[in-house]
Amino acid sequence: MQFGIFTVGDVTADPTTGRTPSEHERIKATVAIAKKAEEVGLDVFATGEHHNPPFIASNPTATLAYIGAQTERIILSTATTLITTTDPVLIAEDYAKIQHLTDGRVDLMMGRGNTGPVYPWFGKDIRDGINLAVENYALLRRLWDEDIVSWEGKFRTPLQGYTSTPRPLDGVAPFVWHGSIRSPEIAEQAAYYGDGFFHNHIFWPAGHTKQMVDLYRRRFEHYGHGTADQAIVGLGGQFFMRKNSQDAVDEFRPYFDNAPVYGHGPSLEDFTEATPLTVGSPQQVLERTLGFRDYVGHYQRQLFLVDHAGLPLKTVLEQLDLLGELLPELRKGMAEGRPAHVPDAPTHASLVAAAGGAHDSTVHAVDDVTGTTDRAEVVA
Repeated sequence: MQFGIFTVGDVTADPTTGRTPSEHERIKATVAIAKKAEEVGLDVFATGEHHNPPFIASNPTATLAYIGAQTERIILSTATTLITTTDPVLIAEDYAKIQHLTDGRVDLMMGRGNTGPVYPWFGKDIRDGINLAVENYALLRRLWDEDIVSWEGKFRTPLQGYTSTPRPLDGVAPFVWHGSIRSPEIAEQAAYYGDGFFHNHIFWPAGHTKQMVDLYRRRFEHYGHGTADQAIVGLGGQFFMRKNSQDAVDEFRPYFDNAPVYGHGPSLEDFTEATPLTVGSPQQVLERTLGFRDYVGHYQRQLFLVDHAGLPLKTVLEQLDLLGELLPELRKGMAEGRPAHVPDAPTHASLVAAAGGAHDSTVHAVDDVTGTTDRAEVVA
C-alpha cells in the first residue's frame, strides 16, 4: 500500500491574512512540500497539470525532474497528465526521460482535466474529449511498447517508422493510472489495458466512488487481467488535522469557507459528512481513511490533497509531520485482513521483475540523417 500526497498547484489567497503568494513562492513551495513528503516517509508525490491562472502546475515534467534531482526514494507521479491535449509523442519522450533521470521513480496518471477552455488552447475540441483520450493513449502505449511505430489516426499527423527516444528504462514503460471522477469510459479504458484506476473522490460521496471502482474491477476481470479484487485501485482524499479535533475545525474553517472550489457553498460539517474530507484529530483521520476499504475493497494507493485553499507553507509542512506520525498506523491498518493474492502497488522494480528482468532497450539509428532505424540493430 502506497501513501502520498498530490497538489493541484493553486495560487490562492490566505483568507486569514489576505495575502496571496506569488507564482515564484508557490512553485518553490511545491518543491519544499515534495521534499518534506519524502522526509516524513511518504511513498508518492504527484502534481497536477493546469495551463491557466490561478495555477502554477503547467509543465509537470520539469517540476518532477527538478524534484527527482533532490530526492532519493519517493515515487514521482502526475495527478493529471492531459492525454487529451498533450501530444502522445511528447508524453512518451518526456516520461521515459524522467524514468532514466530518477532510476525508475516515476509513474503517471492520465486524465482529461476539468478546464474546458484548455482544449482550444492546444488546438483541440472538447467535444472530442473521450475520443482523444482513447486514441492518444493507444498511440502512447505503442510508442513505449514497440521500437518502430507506423500509425495513422484521426487527431494528429501520421507516423512512419518512428522510434520514440529515449526508450523506457530497462525495457519497461512507466506504470499508468487513469484518473476519473465521473467518466465510466475512462474506467473501461484502464480495465482494458490492465492499468491502474484512480478515483479522486474528494468531492463525491462514497456511493459514487464505489460505483466507479466496482465498474473498473468487473471490467478488469472481464479482460482477463486477474480477479476483480486484484485490480489496481487508487483513491484521492483530503484532511486537516490537529492534535485536538476542535482546533482543527476552528483553524481550517476559514480556508474551507473561502476555497475556490467548494467555498461559499455547503457548510464544513455537511461537506465532511458527505465526502471523504476529514477535519479533526489524527485518530479521526486514521479511522476515516481505513474506512475507505468498506466501499472500494483493498486497494493500492492513497493520495491526499494537503496544500490547497490558501494554506500557508508552514501549515502544510505541519500537516505532513502529523501524517508522518500517523503513517505506521495507516500501514498497519491497511495490512490487516489483506488477502495474499491482492497485489501491492506497482513499482519500477516489480514491473521489471514481472517482465523477466531488465534489458537495455536502446535503439541505434541506421541513418544518422533521417533517424530511420532497423530492428536488427536493436540492442537487446
